[in-house]
Amino acid sequence: MIHWTRQRLYASFLALGAIILLFRTLWMILVEDAYNILVWWVFVLLVLELLIDLGCIAGSIRWFESGSREKARLPLQMGASATILHAFRVLIYVLGRVGPWKNFDLKPDFHSFENVDMFWLYFAGILSVAGIVGLIVIWTLIKMNRLKQPLPHKDQLS
Repeated sequence: MIHWTRQRLYASFLALGAIILLFRTLWMILVEDAYNILVWWVFVLLVLELLIDLGCIAGSIRWFESGSREKARLPLQMGASATILHAFRVLIYVLGRVGPWKNFDLKPDFHSFENVDMFWLYFAGILSVAGIVGLIVIWTLIKMNRLKQPLPHKDQLS
């Protein structure tokens, strides 16, 4: 039986978030045929996000198994990177559906896609903004926690 600690709970939540992003990325590649639809540089961003998500999941599993805070650094960095990259990709998606840069992220054969469900556009945008806000909150909490820790006494430094 696993003893659930805060560290294991945090690792589980991070892995769950990365799994959700990984599922959506795989869906775009395998089902929505992103390779044939997206311009090359947007597809490269998609594959890069997939790799970062896999690294985040692997790091989260390692963190979960150990249950120690020391194993949290890498998965948290990978999770932050995945969140930022995903938000950037969503920004590209949103800008590619509206405004003066319409369809800049699609290959020319797919520029005729005009039927964009605005619900999914707003949904993706709102969740990406929420992810960035959550990331900022977590960074702030970590920084505040570090500031609260007492500095070592000068006798302990040698």
